[in-house]
This record gives sequence, C-alpha cells and structure tokens, in this order.
Amino acid sequence: MKFDLHTHHFRCGHADGTIRDYIEAGIAAGLDVIGISDHTPYFGHTSDQAFPHIAMAKSEIVSYVEEVLALQKEYAGKIDVLLGIESDYFPEHAALYKATLAAYPFDYVIGSVHNVRGDSIFNKSRWKKLTPDQMHAVKADYYRLIAESSRSGMFQILGHIDAMKGNYPQFCDIPAAAEIDEALRVIGECGTAIEINTSGGTKLCGGWYPSDDILERALHYGVEVSFGSDAHKPSRVADQRNAVEARLKEIGFKEWVYYKRRERVAVPIS
Repeated sequence: MKFDLHTHHFRCGHADGTIRDYIEAGIAAGLDVIGISDHTPYFGHTSDQAFPHIAMAKSEIVSYVEEVLALQKEYAGKIDVLLGIESDYFPEHAALYKATLAAYPFDYVIGSVHNVRGDSIFNKSRWKKLTPDQMHAVKADYYRLIAESSRSGMFQILGHIDAMKGNYPQFCDIPAAAEIDEALRVIGECGTAIEINTSGGTKLCGGWYPSDDILERALHYGVEVSFGSDAHKPSRVADQRNAVEARLKEIGFKEWVYYKRRERVAVPIS
C-alpha cells in the first residue's frame, strides 16, 4: 500500500498544477493512495486572501473541498483520493481553526508550524546578529509550538518538524536536545503521527525532514510516522518514497500510517 499524503496545487499561489494533475502523477508513480492537502486560508485574518502567494482565499475552501470530493468519486477503483489540508498552527487562533475545519469532511489535517515569533521559519535572515543564547531560545520556541500543536488535538499528522533548517542548515547545530525530546515525548503520548517530508531536497538543507537522529528518537518515544512529498509540482509526487521506507526499516520502524475519515490506517514497512 503506497501513499503520499502531502500535495499542493495552484490555489495556494506558490504551486503548479491542478488537483487532477497530482492525482494522475500519483497513478503514474504507482501509488494506491494520494492525499490532497493544500494550505488552509488565514482564517484569523480580516481579508479574504491575506497572503496570495502562501495560502488559498477563505472563499476558495468550499470549491477546494467540492473538487477533491468529486475527483475522489471519479477516480474510485484507480486510486484512493483523500481529502486533506495543511493547517498552520497559531495558538491565538487555534479555536477558530479547529471549529472551521470541523465543518468539512477532511480525512486528515496536517498541522505545521510555519511561523515563530511572527517570522517565517524559512527566513534565513532572522538568524543574523543573534547570539547563541538567542538562537537557542528561537529553536526552543519552535519545538514548544510543535508540542503544543500536538496537544491541541487538531491534527492527525504534524508536518516537517525540523523544517526550520530548510534555508538555514546551521539550525541543526543549535543545541536543543531537551526541547526536541520533550516535543517527541508529547507527540508520542498524544498519538499524533509525524511525516517524513522529502521537500527538504528543494531547500538549502537538502535531504528530508526530519533528520535521521530525530527519527531515531521518535521511535524511542513511540511516535508514529507517515509520508508526504510536500509536492508543489506534480513531478515531485512520491519523491524518494522508496528510499524513505528503506531508511525507516533500518532505523527500526515496523509500520507507517495514513488517515482516512480521521481513522488511522497502519501499513507494514516492507
């Protein structure tokens, strides 16, 4: 059972292709399950589309859901199309996001921390002139937010949990083992899965999220794992899926999971 739960399309403003393009790419890649999971609108913002090159407009979410559900029916028997979405985690708006997303029949919601202290995690300029202690504080805040997102109960999967290294590979060298372990402990206790996300290969850090050492510690804390290419163009669907499965087996994972109708589906790692 081959799956990829993390894909985007043109509505978010920074991805290429239609939903159909990603489904067809999933079929070509030999997938059994393809999850469509574009970025949520900024529900806490007053405007309809606060950031046109980051996330869809609030007015688009109904058409997004309807299109995925229609394609789900059309492709039944060829590939299982799942309705997902990738949601930011903003503590101050968590209740609003939770209530809004609950109104739609999502198979799963990916929770991703994209902003720390009001700045994008991918902004490499944020690190300029910070002292080592200040860098540690930012990294600690990042993992505190990830742990908090798991505790919120809003998400089945947490997205790219070390993606702050994306455009700043030195992030990995900032000491924060205690904070990472605490986040993984919370995630394991809450039963939230983390994804192995191969989009790190499109950033300065290369590779995938999270790093092998975090995956090894995740296994220790009983954290379940899922898979998402985080494809922003159809050609990246299922990118490195087989390599990820092989590495997970080496680390010691026996299975990975996806979600359908918010229910966990376990798939043995071969």
